[in-house]
Amino acid sequence: MMLEIRGLNAGYAGRPILGNVSMRVDAGEVVTVIGHNGAGKSTLLKSVFNLVPWREGAIELEGRDLLPLSPDRILAAGIAYIPQNRSVFPRLTIDENLRMGGYLLSSAKRLAERIDAVRQLFPMLAQRATQLAGTLSGGEQRMLELARALLMDPKLLMLDEPSIGLAPKMVDAVFNAVRLLRDQGKAVLMVEQNVNKALACSDRGYVMELGEILLEDQAQRLIGDRRVAQLYMGRR
Repeated sequence: MMLEIRGLNAGYAGRPILGNVSMRVDAGEVVTVIGHNGAGKSTLLKSVFNLVPWREGAIELEGRDLLPLSPDRILAAGIAYIPQNRSVFPRLTIDENLRMGGYLLSSAKRLAERIDAVRQLFPMLAQRATQLAGTLSGGEQRMLELARALLMDPKLLMLDEPSIGLAPKMVDAVFNAVRLLRDQGKAVLMVEQNVNKALACSDRGYVMELGEILLEDQAQRLIGDRRVAQLYMGRR
């Protein structure tokens, strides 16, 4: 098991958001968490990355306790996190953004090799290496964020609403990239409002409501689940 969460409670300034959340992500698996706004989905990802002030329970990466670790040590342990809001450095070039993503790597040779590898995954980054990140489209910036996160060769990649605000063509490109990462053996934990497309590229899914897990099943079964269809897909 790659990531295991057991009995997680978390919140802000004494205000609980998550209540007794338990879930897992296996190696080489895409897991999507769906739910209405305010369900606690983003708080879940932030809790794993120690960006929430109050947490209790258990969060383990391959059996290693993550609760005592700071975000930079969690990154070094093998988890990369891409938040919902754009996180590129707009006044730096694509190449400079990539180098910033490898700041924890002490070997210049290893950094160069990793940048080479992500450029092969995302050819656009190599073709436009000197372009300022702030001039890229929303989808292109998301691709840069994915590539930058991969520089640390994470075991698990957490994505918060990766398709938000993107044109349909770029939405497809993002989910294709998620499938590619899975094919390369990466584990992906994703929070997403685009329920159909997210579940279509996932292995399993969880449904959250008011900080709790309501359902957990294979992604294809959730797509066909009448309760999920009524609540999150607008179907009756």
